[in-house]
Amino acid sequence: EIHLAESGGSLVQAGGSLRLSCEASELPVDDYAIGWFRQAPGKEREGVAGIDSSDGSTYYADSVKGRFAISSDNAKKTVYLQMNSLRAEDTAAYYCALSTDWLSNYETGSGFTSWGQGTQVTVSS
Repeated sequence: EIHLAESGGSLVQAGGSLRLSCEASELPVDDYAIGWFRQAPGKEREGVAGIDSSDGSTYYADSVKGRFAISSDNAKKTVYLQMNSLRAEDTAAYYCALSTDWLSNYETGSGFTSWGQGTQVTVSS
């Protein structure tokens, strides 16, 4: 069983930056994708970024394009989410998740079967 652990969430001022980390206990042998998702109270889960191990391709939600960047470090079994120019509306619990399903959906999290416990990001305005 693969376990994911997020870290790096904090309280930050609007306009500031944070880097979230998602460390995996192990990596799948086959191709996989790791996505970052967020959920604020009363709102649906929203996919914000993803990365595909097969070619390093990335996905970003329109709301974070140009502000967030996803990257990975295989040696550390870690995926990062660099978040810049943070806004109050970025406030949410952020989760990373793993998928080995090529039909998985970065927008909704469908097909992602291993999820971390989440890390809270709070952006004050």
